[in-house]
Amino acid sequence: MRVLGVDPGLTRCGVGVVEGVAGRPLRMLGVGVVRTPADVPIGDRLVLIERGLEEWLETHRPEFVAVERVFSQHNVRTVMGTAQASAVAMLCAARRGLPVALHTPSEVKAAVTGTGRADKAQVGSMVTRLLRLDAPPKPADAADALALAICHIWRAPAMNRLQQAVAAHRTTKGRIS
Repeated sequence: MRVLGVDPGLTRCGVGVVEGVAGRPLRMLGVGVVRTPADVPIGDRLVLIERGLEEWLETHRPEFVAVERVFSQHNVRTVMGTAQASAVAMLCAARRGLPVALHTPSEVKAAVTGTGRADKAQVGSMVTRLLRLDAPPKPADAADALALAICHIWRAPAMNRLQQAVAAHRTTKGRIS
């Protein structure tokens, strides 16, 4: 399974591609950040993010895209920018027919470190260890994108089984009625 993880942001949008399956060693195929200048109009920044993400999708050809689920923060301006960058990532994936999974920050932290309250340094350290890297990816947005991809690889099989069970239950329930 090849997953593009996206840590959305207007100034720095973290991207990372990880390949592997649950229970086996994982391999990093690429990591980086799509950057946009803060003094550029929002529409132009979103276009820059879209172009950057399209380049990553074209280069790495992932089968899935995992995006950090936007959660409410105190700074509404930051939330809006993050949500806009997140929407661009989902749009780019949908345009290519790629499934998109949204994972909360605490879900990603718990998957990678064992605790949903881990700090950025702990996430970076575990990503480094899990992918057998020489050093943590910088900036933290890049490490977070890899953590999203790892989380998805590890959780996708269970999520798929749950979805299949729900679908089977609905089908069975429909026949009985």
